[in-house]
Amino acid sequence: MSPVFPPTELIARIGHDFADPDLLALALAHRSWAHDQSPSLPDNERLEFLGDAVLGLLIAEFFVQAFADVDEGRLTRARAMVVRSDSLSRYARALDLGSFLRLGRGEIETGGREKDSILADAFEAVIGAIYQDAGLEAAREFLHRTMTRDLDRRDPDGGPWSPRNPRTELQERLQRDRRGTPTYRVTGRAGPDHAPAWQVEVAIADGVLGAGSGGSKRDAYEQAAVSALATLAAST
Repeated sequence: MSPVFPPTELIARIGHDFADPDLLALALAHRSWAHDQSPSLPDNERLEFLGDAVLGLLIAEFFVQAFADVDEGRLTRARAMVVRSDSLSRYARALDLGSFLRLGRGEIETGGREKDSILADAFEAVIGAIYQDAGLEAAREFLHRTMTRDLDRRDPDGGPWSPRNPRTELQERLQRDRRGTPTYRVTGRAGPDHAPAWQVEVAIADGVLGAGSGGSKRDAYEQAAVSALATLAAST
C-alpha cells in the first residue's frame, strides 16, 4: 500500500499511533475498490468481522459496569441498539471516515461515502485494525474517545435504547424547552433511482440543529433528528 496512505490527519483524529499504518489503510479499503484493482487487493471485510466482535465485547463490558441491576434481556437490547448501522455510522461521520474511504467508481457515483452500511462497516474495521495493531486495551481506549460521552447519556429503559421515533422525541424535547417545532428540508440527493442517497437538514428558528442521510427520505429525516438530539445533548 502507498506509504502516504492513510493520511496523518485521520490517524490523529482516531487518536491511535499505529505501529503498522497499513492496517488502517486496509480498514478503509472497501471491497468495491479492492476488486477494481488489477490484480485485486484485500478489502476491509476481515477487519470488519474482527471489529464487530471486539465492539460487541466492549459494549457489553460497558453496560455490565454501568448498569449493575439491569437484566440480560435489557442489556442485550441496549447493545443491539448501539451496534446498529445507523448508530455506528454516526461515529464514523464524527471521524469523517467517509472522506478517507477507498471506494470503487460505482460506489463513489452512488454516494457510497454517505451510506450508513459502508460507514458502519468501516468504523468496525477501524476497531479491528486497532485491536490487531495493539490489542484490546487500545481498542477500549478508542471506544472511550469516540463513544463513551454518548453512551454515558443513555438509559437502558429509554432514550436511544427505546424504539421510539427520533423525530417524535426531538419534537417533544423542543416543545418541552419551548423552542418551537422542527422543520425538515431536503438538501440533496445522490445516486441512481434504484439506490438514492437523500440528505436532509432539520432546523428551528435558532438555526440548523442536525443533518442526516439515508436511502429514503424517511431514513434521512430520522437520521437528521438523531443528529439534532445529539446536538441538544451536547449543549446541556
